Amino acid sequence: MPWDGDAYQRRLDDVAAAGGYVHGEAAFVRSLAPVSVLDAGCGTGRVAIELARHGIDVVGVDVDASMLATARGRAPHQRWVHADVADLDLGRTFEVVVMAGNVPLFSAAGTQRALVAGCARHLRPGGWLVAGFQLDGGYGTGDYDEDCREAGLVAARRWSSWERGPWPGDGRYAVSLHRMPAEPD
Repeated sequence: MPWDGDAYQRRLDDVAAAGGYVHGEAAFVRSLAPVSVLDAGCGTGRVAIELARHGIDVVGVDVDASMLATARGRAPHQRWVHADVADLDLGRTFEVVVMAGNVPLFSAAGTQRALVAGCARHLRPGGWLVAGFQLDGGYGTGDYDEDCREAGLVAARRWSSWERGPWPGDGRYAVSLHRMPAEPD
């Protein structure tokens, strides 16, 4: 599905101008105290730019050229990569990989396992994968947890929101935290 990055960013800017808080995902990631973050499915760079503003080394990746063009225009000195995370190989790892904004739901049906594996390939031992997405898009927490297990990740916690609302077990939105096990001593 092609996007119009500038139009998408205008909607976010309108929400912020009306007093809406648009940095919940970035605040969540910052609470993990990472030095480096891969923003997988970065869109127009909302999360990546906010994290970089706080001194975090961030790389943003997205498959949509229009979204990345908007991100590059907003933060030309940041690293933006046009790629599908499922096939991504940046040759480095990160302390946190974040998928904000329903990234698994925008992947073609049946490719979510490859998406999660692409994220896991970029995690340092002991690193965190955090993802938030709606659960009414045909891909639920059971599928996601299985894809994470297949990628070698261990479930840590789940919430109903980026503000860490309690997980009811049957919610409409989930924020999930999985960890790449540390290397054995």
